[in-house]
Amino acid sequence: MPPDKDLLLQMLERMWRIRIFEETVIEIHSSGELQGPAHPYIGQEAVAVGACAALKDTDYIAGNHRSHGHPIAKGGDLGGAMAELLGKSGGYCKGKGGSMHLADFSIGILGESGIVASSVPIATGAALASKQQGKDFISMVFFGDGASNQGACHESMNMASLWSLPVIFLCENNQYAITTSYKNSVSVDHISDRAPAYNMPGVLVDGQDAIAVYEATVHAVERARAGEGPTLIECMTYRFEDHSLGLDRVRDNPYRSDEEVDEWRQRDPIPIHEEAITSTGVVTPEDCAEVQARVRVDVAAALEFARNSPYPEAKELFEDMWAE
Repeated sequence: MPPDKDLLLQMLERMWRIRIFEETVIEIHSSGELQGPAHPYIGQEAVAVGACAALKDTDYIAGNHRSHGHPIAKGGDLGGAMAELLGKSGGYCKGKGGSMHLADFSIGILGESGIVASSVPIATGAALASKQQGKDFISMVFFGDGASNQGACHESMNMASLWSLPVIFLCENNQYAITTSYKNSVSVDHISDRAPAYNMPGVLVDGQDAIAVYEATVHAVERARAGEGPTLIECMTYRFEDHSLGLDRVRDNPYRSDEEVDEWRQRDPIPIHEEAITSTGVVTPEDCAEVQARVRVDVAAALEFARNSPYPEAKELFEDMWAE
């Protein structure tokens, strides 16, 4: 079932929330206000937004080091995300997790991790909990082409299929694991080609098309809720920025051509979505402009909230490290 007008506009809004949030992150990192690593999600917005649009608030997601887009796509709070990046107590994890560890269980965000593929078994475990408890929530994990070669990824897929767990494995194939092309590290044409080995469907999707990602995820969600087990979805996408901000050695030793980057920039997921929803007359260009303007105000407010939020006190250092 294609998304209705309200959902189409929500998808556009969340893509703009990710884009403008990340542009702001780049600005404050360049100025020195934001310290430490940050991995921009610019160029991949259609993947997280399209996939999360097919989920309920009670469903769970887990992400990776490129971690801002996933919680924002799930409906996360911009102020909490920005404050966490700045190490402030108003952040998702009270300023103690930083850029790669955003979590909000209230809307199903299990969190992210800088350890490659480490979120895959976590999402699989959440799906096992759903089945053991007789619940109907599902889980979805975002991972990259580099993570697809990790043992934790293969073990999780095998177990999920063996036990018919309600989990969706969503590979964001953005072409490179830092500087290594997936074509030099994957023995099949597409990562989704591995799915038959786990006795699950493998779906290849245009990751620049939010509606296509949504529709593929809807089918995977239906299978999972019906007890038919997991699905592997591979979204072909591209990160427009470097692997992480401040990665000087990559700029000094380019691993991809300017022509390649420019070619992918021509397939920017936000204009693609705007063209798709306005060409049918369901949404007007004025609707799209209004969404973008509103989001700019929201992101500015999020940055202001983060700047005004205090740093955590030294006495709080060891709080929240163990379960009560």
